[in-house]
Amino acid sequence: MNDGVAYDVSRETKGRLQVYADLLRKWNPRINLVGKSTVPDLWRRHFQDSVQLHDLAPHPVAHWADLGSGGGFPGLVIAILGMPSGSPARVTLVESDQRKCAFLRTVIRETQAPATVVSGRIEEVPPLAADVLSARALADLDTLLAMTERHLAPGGTALFPKGASWREEVEAAQTTWNFSPRIAKSETDTASVILSITGVARA
Repeated sequence: MNDGVAYDVSRETKGRLQVYADLLRKWNPRINLVGKSTVPDLWRRHFQDSVQLHDLAPHPVAHWADLGSGGGFPGLVIAILGMPSGSPARVTLVESDQRKCAFLRTVIRETQAPATVVSGRIEEVPPLAADVLSARALADLDTLLAMTERHLAPGGTALFPKGASWREEVEAAQTTWNFSPRIAKSETDTASVILSITGVARA
């Protein structure tokens, strides 16, 4: 990789991430997988932002589900990162846009990542019983917790990157939900955090 970002991963993992990045740059003009303005800073804005979720997860993870995967962040990065250790053992990517599903399946085929794509609306997909659930730039926390209630296994952990308004989102969600959030500072944006959430139940 010629991005200048130092990942503590094997040469094989770096190679797979490079294949992913090359495919994304090729497909992005046609189906807008990530914002055009972020492509020059692809590694920090998207890949490194996804790596930190993998590092925060309670490994070993048998089943990781990523909701609204879009261009594959963070779920597809996490699937590639987990290949040497087998954690997560498998990743489910949920995406409703058929063109984005085609892209995700292409990257999975080219990298041999242990991931599958489920094409459908999150609220209509059968419960996934995931050990870890993630979603990036998908919805407000209250909406995400409804998705979590459906798709997270008992005792599981949800990991949600959130921007500068995260405190307000937590306070608003607490009027509807009981949950235990842990806060980790984002490594890629000083105003952002990653919420690590357990014990989700309706208030």
